[in-house]
Amino acid sequence: MFSRREFLMAAVATSSVLGSGMAGRWSRAMAQQRLTEDGLLAMEGTGNLTLVHVTDIHAQLKPIYFREPSINLGVGEVAGKPPHVTGADFLKLYDIDPGSPHAYALTSEDFVSLARSYGRMGGMDRVATVIRRIREERGADNVVLLDGGDTWQGSYTAQQTQGADMIEIMNALSPDAMTGHWEFTYGTDRVKEAIDALPFAFLGSNIYDNEWDEPAFEHTLMLERGGTKVAVIGQAFPYTPIANPRWMIPGWSFGIREEDIAKHVEEAREAGAEVVVLLSHNGFDVDRKLASRVPGIDVILTGHTHDALPEPVMVGTTLVVASGSNGKFVSRVDLDVRDGRVTDWAYRLIPVFSDVITPDAEMAALIDKVRAPYEAELARELATTDALLFRRGNFNGTFDDMICEALLQERDAEIALSPGFRWGTSVLPGDAITVEDLHNACAMSYPAAYRSTMSGATLKDVLEDVADNLFNPDPYYQQGGDMVRVGGMGYAIDPKAAMGSRISDMTMLSTGEPIDPARDYTVAGWASVNEGTEGPAIWDVVESYLTRTGTVSLPENQSVRVAG
Repeated sequence: MFSRREFLMAAVATSSVLGSGMAGRWSRAMAQQRLTEDGLLAMEGTGNLTLVHVTDIHAQLKPIYFREPSINLGVGEVAGKPPHVTGADFLKLYDIDPGSPHAYALTSEDFVSLARSYGRMGGMDRVATVIRRIREERGADNVVLLDGGDTWQGSYTAQQTQGADMIEIMNALSPDAMTGHWEFTYGTDRVKEAIDALPFAFLGSNIYDNEWDEPAFEHTLMLERGGTKVAVIGQAFPYTPIANPRWMIPGWSFGIREEDIAKHVEEAREAGAEVVVLLSHNGFDVDRKLASRVPGIDVILTGHTHDALPEPVMVGTTLVVASGSNGKFVSRVDLDVRDGRVTDWAYRLIPVFSDVITPDAEMAALIDKVRAPYEAELARELATTDALLFRRGNFNGTFDDMICEALLQERDAEIALSPGFRWGTSVLPGDAITVEDLHNACAMSYPAAYRSTMSGATLKDVLEDVADNLFNPDPYYQQGGDMVRVGGMGYAIDPKAAMGSRISDMTMLSTGEPIDPARDYTVAGWASVNEGTEGPAIWDVVESYLTRTGTVSLPENQSVRVAG
């Protein structure tokens, strides 16, 4: 077993270098001089079986910047518990030095200066190197590679190819199984076509055929690795037809279906499984609750909520592993299985520093091939930004502040709404905003930017509904994501209040006047789940705003006041 200190400090750069505020090539080289590929991957092997997990890549083939949230509130029993710890509190909890590589990778603290020192993260050619080296070290016959979903969506090229670019890349990595969520937004026909052609298992134990009320996909993959019988149960995002358009997948129903998982665990054990893994897209808090209620699961590889934790959370004897998003991390779980049970384990969350991890040559060439038809458009510059553009955060992100401003201006609206998606990369101050950056934040299959009227009462209902999805104290009623972003108006929120009572003090920012429940307001938004929504694609709206504006300057968002 590794020590927490040993893992987290394996690649620490000197704080004096980071504290100097230096930028450019020289400072980056200084910051990275103690980072090595061997150091990032070093882990003393334990036992006979290794699980490797990636999740929520959101079609990011190239290295990216991605700022972790500064606010990630938990409610009820999980308040103040990981992953609901951020910033300086996160560093203290996990004994991470400020200014270190892991501080940059895992928190929002001093993000801009550390990003300029440590550079981008991720890149599927670097991920390929990490996976190849683990397989070489442990032996390919002892390794299980699993993809937690949200893989095929989230970029310009994925949108243009309906996920074909990511499918080709993932096929080259040779995972054993995957599950899904945003994959389903390509629609029933495309999903069936893609899954039927996969050379590995697509698992969805909680997806049923509506007509026959029977499982629509395989629920469990049984395999033998490291001389151990392993069962992998797949759990797709349970609220897909609510969070995303139901009309795109009318023949399938979803849900947590805890009783089905318990049944599949029992069946797997009866079939001789010595290790049971839940490959889940439930979200962290849902999986934490599920682990406390369903016995017999050794490891839950969780996804959906994009959390990255340097240690598993133990729920009884179940390890709950959170592997981050956007290709920033690869999780490695070593298991020692003896006499039919797990007797020991070791874990490492591997940060994929793209300037340190050597790109895998074959994967790099494949990435260049699938991107080649789109490179000129991807690189086209639309504007520059004076502000850090990021998305993650419970209540707002500057990228969505910019989108809301574009909706207000380009759609001549009083109020703008932007969905609280957790996918979308970051752009550093002073950098150009490219077509690729824009589509990383809005590439999707239902992009219409609507313009309609809503009463003040309806606006409150919308905010209350989203707030309950996020802050319901029972994790089984949470749907992940963050609060809908607003432009042109402000409000106060009490996450601990009862449903229907969390939102108050709704005001128009331009006048300071209270929102009138009886008055109709002109509202612009995008990503409506309603069939037949009309309007230009959101990327066209934002591109028009950016090319007209030239330079994006955003004031600090003070439209949301959090009680308590």
